[in-house]
Amino acid sequence: MYKNRKAVSPVIATVILVAVAITISVAVAYWMGGISSQYTKFEKVEVSSAICESTVLGAGGWKISLSLKNTGTAQVTLKNVFINDAEVSYDDAAAAPADAAATVAYSLTTGLGLASGETKTTVIWIADNYKSFTAGTTINIKLHSAGGMDYLKLIELV
Repeated sequence: MYKNRKAVSPVIATVILVAVAITISVAVAYWMGGISSQYTKFEKVEVSSAICESTVLGAGGWKISLSLKNTGTAQVTLKNVFINDAEVSYDDAAAAPADAAATVAYSLTTGLGLASGETKTTVIWIADNYKSFTAGTTINIKLHSAGGMDYLKLIELV
């Protein structure tokens, strides 16, 4: 009695198997995309402009304004400032004028935070007696982030 009954046709069985395989692969792809997006965030800061001005800090010095933009997808915190590979300390920042001391101290002690897409300007003050710099000297300013990235800018003192 059961010998004359047929099951599902081989063509229909193949179509069902292919449809199930495609559905599962699409579901796994969405799931993996959600997991991988957590690990693919990156930080990237661009120094869009750097302006060096001669200023009066005691007998003279320089004010360097850096315009920074976070073009990455992750929050960036800039923790350290280096001039010619020498870290600028809080004591060096104390040489800045009184109205700028808060900006310099903030950048050096707590870090300068940049959200994704955000633009900020930070100021670096250099006293005329710092490292025996003179007008016409090209210096290398390096900003170091909490994530371990370095962002460099060469600037000529005017």
